[in-house]
Amino acid sequence: MPHVVCLRSVHEEALAMLRNAPGVTLEVLDPVNEQTIAASVPKADAVIVRATPINRDFLKHAPNLRIVARHGVGYDAVDVPALTERGIPLTVTPDANAVSVAEHAMMLMLNIARGTAQYDAKVRALTWITPPVPATFDLAGRTVLVMGFGRIGGRVARLCAAFGMNVLVRDPYVAQNTIKGAGFTPVKDLQAGLAAADVVTIHLPSNAETRGLVNGGFIAAMKPGAVLINTARGTLVEEAPLAAALASGHLAAAGLDVFWDEPARAENPLLKLPNVVLTPHSAAATEQSFRRMGLSCAESILACFENRLDEDVVINKEVLRGNA
Repeated sequence: MPHVVCLRSVHEEALAMLRNAPGVTLEVLDPVNEQTIAASVPKADAVIVRATPINRDFLKHAPNLRIVARHGVGYDAVDVPALTERGIPLTVTPDANAVSVAEHAMMLMLNIARGTAQYDAKVRALTWITPPVPATFDLAGRTVLVMGFGRIGGRVARLCAAFGMNVLVRDPYVAQNTIKGAGFTPVKDLQAGLAAADVVTIHLPSNAETRGLVNGGFIAAMKPGAVLINTARGTLVEEAPLAAALASGHLAAAGLDVFWDEPARAENPLLKLPNVVLTPHSAAATEQSFRRMGLSCAESILACFENRLDEDVVINKEVLRGNA
């Protein structure tokens, strides 16, 4: 009888789907710690994971594991080679949170453009102000560089275009004609794209190629007075040079949903800067996204048990061939 262990709860509809599946048992761990993992994971045929690292130490507790279903799209906390060695597929929820994260990126852009947080604080303090020279600006007419043209980056590009922005796209893994066909301008030369963009928004996975991509050189190449948005992964951005550029005025502002270390630490200099809008890795945390991610995980697990797993949701596709 297949047993599913959920590392923290997910949407109730997803839990109900698993509970109601013939022959499947379900266990929800909360809290998730060394003791609960050691007690429950040895029985697991499948695991749903949200934030818990899945590494070799974890896998030592899971001799029967057949699938790991990631509740989201990022998997930098999962040791994919270790899973592949065991023939265990890692699935993600590729379409479930794209809308939510894209909207969050736009929210951060709009918040910065219109000074929402500062104006809100002034009104609450009964300081009614009409600036003689407004510090806010329209998104319309501005140039945005979208880094990454996947499901989320593509949606952000379309939303930016709807706001009247000039949209540049940088993604060396997508054909330039595909980007042009979508109505956007492909960027071959990253330095030229950074010099032209009023806003740079990051929509890339974190891996050996991209980790620390936004470093001192990247930031120095950005247009003076530009804005940086990151709703992807904190490890894409080196925070010390970003904080220095924001403090010096080279960059006007940043909107960040993710941090190199999470939860963010008190010593992080970005927390002390007034020209940064911060959210706690919550871009995908909408009611609808939570439901879609949970259901996608449950569907993948049941499909795995029935040997009909969709390879489009599998990261290490080679295990499907090995398990065929």
